[in-house]
Amino acid sequence: MVVTSTRESEAEETLPSYDRKSELMAFDDSKSGVQGLVEKGVEKVPRMFYCEHSNDLSWGLISASNSKISIPIIDLTGIHDDPNMRDGVVGKVRYACEKWGFFQVVNHGIPTQVLDEMIKGTRMFHQQDAELRKEYYTRDFSRKVAYLSNYTLYEDPYADWRDTIAFSLAPDHPKAQEFPAVCRDIVVEYSKKVMVLAYALFELLSEALGLDHFHLKEKGCAEGLLLLCNYYPPCPEPALTMGNKEHSDGDIMTILLQDQMGGLQVLHDSQWICVPPMHGALVVNIGDLLQLMSNDKFISVQHRVLANHQGPRISVASFFRTPISKVFGPIKELVYEDHPPVYREISLKDYMAHRYASGSGTSALLHFKL
Repeated sequence: MVVTSTRESEAEETLPSYDRKSELMAFDDSKSGVQGLVEKGVEKVPRMFYCEHSNDLSWGLISASNSKISIPIIDLTGIHDDPNMRDGVVGKVRYACEKWGFFQVVNHGIPTQVLDEMIKGTRMFHQQDAELRKEYYTRDFSRKVAYLSNYTLYEDPYADWRDTIAFSLAPDHPKAQEFPAVCRDIVVEYSKKVMVLAYALFELLSEALGLDHFHLKEKGCAEGLLLLCNYYPPCPEPALTMGNKEHSDGDIMTILLQDQMGGLQVLHDSQWICVPPMHGALVVNIGDLLQLMSNDKFISVQHRVLANHQGPRISVASFFRTPISKVFGPIKELVYEDHPPVYREISLKDYMAHRYASGSGTSALLHFKL
């Protein structure tokens, strides 16, 4: 059942000539994002953000306080020097990727101080003067540093209550002067450390698939890194919109750093499960492209972020991808007579073109099924 807010129903009755495109363009032209609305003291959520359903807790939600279900937590201690402990971790990774598509990692090698500084750097960028933020605002996705609100703003049915500063860090690194000074040093430091962790995780994922531990790295899975530093301002009417609508990730693997605000939920067995923040931990999830490469052995699942009266919420998502033009398909070692290829071969360029055209709330994988 679709739940429609009273405000939205009233708006439909009183604003029959509503011009959504003009509202989107005015918001985009402001170049100050959702944070700009908050800075101006907005007390009502603009109509362009209205979601088709309410965020009321009765809407398919299991809260962290009353749920005994949670995504797996995997301790990476010993993976580099103890074969028995490594084998145990590989088994846990396999289970998490096959059944959940999500897991949290602890003892991953990145100091907590670095994680905290990355959160702080993200906050400092988004909370600096709007005129300074505007220098980086763009919808030119070829730029290596881009500040914007909602990648698919004009394609989606509604906008999310979220702003992003994005850094395309690999394979070609931005020049030093392209980074905002307020967060330059920590972005560079964090990205180096998260890349080392990604190499270790791709080895574990390869082994969990029954492949040589270098297989996914040799496929180029860690060659591309996009860092999305997300900022979710406090929302005056969180029941009317979302922080990040239901979606799956358009990459191979995501490593997510989140602050202690909460709000991330994963769809598991037709129920929304909260992913409680754990200070010092990182969230790992399988992207659409690894589901394709694993021939559906690993799953890329829907997840979302709720809007909140309180805030801001801050997260930093590291998206690992192949080079844009590299063609890939189901890994041949994972294709058998009784398990033929599920998907056709594609490139990241093909995938992203379809994803942007269809909006962020739908699964792009279905389009590439054989």
